[in-house]
Amino acid sequence: MITLGLVLLLLLLVLFGQPLFVMIGAVTAYCFHFYAAEDIQVIIGDIFFAGDKEILLAIPLFVLAGNLMTQGGIAKRLIRLARAVTNPIPSGLAIAGVLSCAIFAAISGSSPVTLIAIGSILYPAFMQEGYSKDLSIGMLSAGGTLGIIIPPSIPMIVFAIMASVSVTDLFKAGIGPGILLTFLLVLYGIFKGPGWSARTPFDAKEFFVALKEGILSLLMPVVILGGIYSGIFTATESAGIAVLYALIIEFAVHRELKLRQIPGILAETAEMLGTLFLILVLAVGLNKFMTYQQIPQNMVEALSGKISDKFSFLIGVNLLLLLVGCFMDIMSAILVLAPLLTPMAVHFGINPIHFGIVMIVNLEIGYLTPPVGINLFVASGIFNEPIGKVIKSIIPLVFVLLIGLALITFIPQISLFLLN
Repeated sequence: MITLGLVLLLLLLVLFGQPLFVMIGAVTAYCFHFYAAEDIQVIIGDIFFAGDKEILLAIPLFVLAGNLMTQGGIAKRLIRLARAVTNPIPSGLAIAGVLSCAIFAAISGSSPVTLIAIGSILYPAFMQEGYSKDLSIGMLSAGGTLGIIIPPSIPMIVFAIMASVSVTDLFKAGIGPGILLTFLLVLYGIFKGPGWSARTPFDAKEFFVALKEGILSLLMPVVILGGIYSGIFTATESAGIAVLYALIIEFAVHRELKLRQIPGILAETAEMLGTLFLILVLAVGLNKFMTYQQIPQNMVEALSGKISDKFSFLIGVNLLLLLVGCFMDIMSAILVLAPLLTPMAVHFGINPIHFGIVMIVNLEIGYLTPPVGINLFVASGIFNEPIGKVIKSIIPLVFVLLIGLALITFIPQISLFLLN
């Protein structure tokens, strides 16, 4: 009867269109009341301590740093530098687009922001140089998703919290897959673009001017990730350094950010984070409840009788996550599924850091799959094309990313080589 009541509660919340934090909060309260009344004080204490983690500070600071850099002219500088380097290469503009997305992703940490910043500038250039609409939309939309897998990545921090793993290790593990996916997108652009007809001679003067303008922006991810990987500072401290670096660059060097813009940037950051933190705390509560009730352990035991090896498990999880990515945003999926799936992965001998990367890459592809792929709607808006046209343009790039996902899934060293 209690199980039926829980199902009816969820159906009622969905029927009335309640947001995710209301659903998770209602389910958590329901489970506490009916299943864990005797343990409720212990669980609430665990929730408090889970929310008292230093790493949580990294999320708003990285988002703020990304917003500060996005409001300035960093995207234009990175694109100019990337074009100066890739102009002599066949289909060089396509390569410049992907590289610009990859570098900007390491600064903003956001997929939609990367697509908006780079795509809105480069799309007209693609049209002028004879690229087809389908290739232009597909390349820029797929390049925008690199913001999820290239550190510093907010989804990586959330996974680290929910799966109780090291965020520094996750950041290290994201480097190899990020390079691989960037390389695959570059290869696709070279072979599908205009080729030699779209190349121009190398201009040394333009390169050095672009390098001078863009070098400080380019160094931001180097400083942040270099400091983390070398152990000079933690991921949380690096987020604070990122904010300070962004303020110095935009106010003192480039001088493209005005003091009057700061309240708006802070408000935008707070708006982005308000719902996320509420969902995060409620999800931690539900996670603690499931742990006390040994739900993950019971699921592992039930699954062990049906799946005998880790390869079968990985195939099943990939199919599940690709399906989930079509209907849930990445944060919601990680908050709900990471605590359930990670213990199963460990049971089958899969490194939890590797599993985290596999999960994030799966959900990264979800940014490009209907019906709720956020990059589809962002691309439709900035390229002024119907959503059906955008989906058609992106299909070949989804297959490219799926090839990358298969390699990342079944060759763990792509993710783990820096950890070893």
